[in-house]
Amino acid sequence: MPIYLVRHAKAGSKDRWDGDDRQRPLTDKGRVQAQLLAERFFHVPVPRIFSSPYVRCVETVQPLSRACGVDIEPIELLAEAGSFAPIIDLLLSVPEHTVLCSHGDTIPETIAALCRRGMEIDGPEDWRKGSTWVLAREGELFTHATAWAPPRAGGGD
Repeated sequence: MPIYLVRHAKAGSKDRWDGDDRQRPLTDKGRVQAQLLAERFFHVPVPRIFSSPYVRCVETVQPLSRACGVDIEPIELLAEAGSFAPIIDLLLSVPEHTVLCSHGDTIPETIAALCRRGMEIDGPEDWRKGSTWVLAREGELFTHATAWAPPRAGGGD
């Protein structure tokens, strides 16, 4: 039963953004990554999409939302500096093939916590923007995880 944990696509520089960081959008490259991400999920029956309420996360899953006809459900616990414990509870409660979009601080902490609970990582780890962690869930346990590299134009994705 796979669950997909996506790191938001490429966003503008935090240092060059003058406004509220929650409003920082994707760059042109990030928008391309988001479109390619939607294409990657073409044959996946995505029942629900959860996202950090930050604009860059919502924009990352917007093309997927349109392609699947599934609304994005913004949820604060996926925001930056979130705790892994409620994220794990959410991961345990969602139906298979659910997609969740979060940030580069919360995803590694969540993966590490799942590994402490016995999950094994198959293949290399990938924490880059636009990467996706595919989590294999069996009942109340996450058994394996595989990281998909960020989609790239012309890269076979």
